[in-house]
Amino acid sequence: MLALLLAVGSYAQDEQKPKKSKKEKVYNEKGEIIKTGWNFGPLPVVGYDADLGFQYGLCCDIFNYGDGSRYPRYNYKFNVEASRYTKGSGVFRFYSDLPYVVKDTKLFFDLTYFYANKYEFFGFNGYESPTYDPVVEQAHLINPDTLDKKIKSGYHFIDRNQLRFVGSMQRSFFGVPNLNWTAGLAYYYTTISPIDTVKMNNYVDQPATLYENYVNAGIIKKEEAKGGHTGQLRLGMIYDSRDHNSDPTRGIYAEGTLVGAFNIDNDKQYPKEDRTKYNLSFTFLWRHYIPIYKDKLTFAYRLGAQNRIVGETPWYMINNLNTMFFQKMYTEGLGGSITMRGVNRNGVLGEGFAFANVELRWRIIGFKFINQNWQVALNPFFDAGIVTQTYREKEMQRAQNDYENMMELMRQEPEKVFYSGDKESVHMSAGCGLKLIMNRNLIVSVDLGTALDKRDGRGLKPFIGFNYIF
Repeated sequence: MLALLLAVGSYAQDEQKPKKSKKEKVYNEKGEIIKTGWNFGPLPVVGYDADLGFQYGLCCDIFNYGDGSRYPRYNYKFNVEASRYTKGSGVFRFYSDLPYVVKDTKLFFDLTYFYANKYEFFGFNGYESPTYDPVVEQAHLINPDTLDKKIKSGYHFIDRNQLRFVGSMQRSFFGVPNLNWTAGLAYYYTTISPIDTVKMNNYVDQPATLYENYVNAGIIKKEEAKGGHTGQLRLGMIYDSRDHNSDPTRGIYAEGTLVGAFNIDNDKQYPKEDRTKYNLSFTFLWRHYIPIYKDKLTFAYRLGAQNRIVGETPWYMINNLNTMFFQKMYTEGLGGSITMRGVNRNGVLGEGFAFANVELRWRIIGFKFINQNWQVALNPFFDAGIVTQTYREKEMQRAQNDYENMMELMRQEPEKVFYSGDKESVHMSAGCGLKLIMNRNLIVSVDLGTALDKRDGRGLKPFIGFNYIF
């Protein structure tokens, strides 16, 4: 945290007049320095995600506050990032948030390329997913002393790359205060292949992964197994009465988005009835920030749900959270650093899902340093989520039954390879976070979370990055 503080301080600077005439500082009623003009915040990217590993790279936040009359709100913001994680993934990203460039219109653009040599895949439908891992089971058979130890395995990983473009706009709904209509376009190009287990894990005898088993069993259709092109048309409504975008202390943010998605691929080698061509889904998000003691203590919670209405979603898109404007770089769930901290990333996949996050945000201390306004905050939290609309459940059950019948003929004990037989229920995690906030806009975040059920992951998982998760 100290290294990040010094790095921000070294580079953060204001657009000022020539040094010959030093500009006098202006303060608001809270005693904060009112920022004007351009404010640059280049940073070395230094982070850690329990699911992704250590992160390193470079990024830069560029703010424009104009004459300062809207501070701490900015006129517009740009962000550029190039970073990599030590577990084999990385990101190149540019996004812009332009709330005042066009009169009465908020614009948002995001262009991101993700690559991941080890991208988690635990199956579908939460606790219905099989927990069986042949590498782990074999290690336990050979050496029972490994029962309580973490075994290196590539069974629950795939190799995934994705190009994402999202453009969104927001305008007032007939002048009703805080109520806006939204529209947007999105494009995703996803490529998927089996993980190179020899290269990534040094397991020469690694058996087929869960992903390969699902493809071979027909749970994942062969025409969509390697990914594809997806386009989206988005239309929604947003109610926003928050006092601030990045660090709100009061207000409500509610978003309802209708998303029509279509598969751009047209591969004629597969029967028409087997091609996943389109789907219509609905996403609802509700965030509420309730001040308990002035701006020092805030009770915050988020409720979210996403369900398919018609059609079928390609398997490589069911974890995408279709929101108009991003708070975090990754918009995928459930599980991991943006939805359920401590639960395995992508550990709760379904055609439809619901989740909740509850936090108590305590701003411990505020101070000024290197001409910037700083705050330190704690945020104990509780996260929960559940699959509400199953995905190819019958195919999973059929594949498991076929496997068990085959093993019975061979007089061998069958494992839960395709379907666990467990009933889906609520997945939960809890923990605490620490935040370092500059000018109410740049937030360095540390969260520590643990799953409350061992099937969702073991141990305390740290997540170091930027921003609150909502």
